[in-house]
Amino acid sequence: MPTPTPSICLGVDPGSLACGWAVVSRLGSRMELRGAGVIRNPRGADFDQRILLIHQKLSEVIAEHGPTFMAVESPFVEKNAATALKLGQIRGGVLLTAGLHGLPVGDYNPMQVKKAVSGYGWADKLQVGKMVMMLLNLAEPLPADAADAAAVAIGHLLATRRG
Repeated sequence: MPTPTPSICLGVDPGSLACGWAVVSRLGSRMELRGAGVIRNPRGADFDQRILLIHQKLSEVIAEHGPTFMAVESPFVEKNAATALKLGQIRGGVLLTAGLHGLPVGDYNPMQVKKAVSGYGWADKLQVGKMVMMLLNLAEPLPADAADAAAVAIGHLLATRRG
């Protein structure tokens, strides 16, 4: 009988200055963190160069960890139109990266992610971070943006029942 293979999800928390990523695998009820980090862009960098750096770094993560799908957090409605436009452009770059690597994408709003991870859609960042640590059996907390990305990946794995 063939050995079951885990589902591997790359979770992304898009941001132009700090873009969190986390690769989480799931086999049955067991989830494991395979890697996580934050792509940091310099404040003075041209916007097109920020998108390019995020694309390049996520491509490296995909090559190293071989995820089978990507999950991306979608923003709440942004009050500042310029900020919303920039975040949309960053998300576009992230989605293009997924498409170039043949990864299907799950799109989740923050309340869906929080509810999937903590059982409560209005959980704060600290609660989400603690649940990520517990669900992935981590000894140390992840940086906030990476923890958010891990929560997106966990939420996708739970929502799709893959793995």
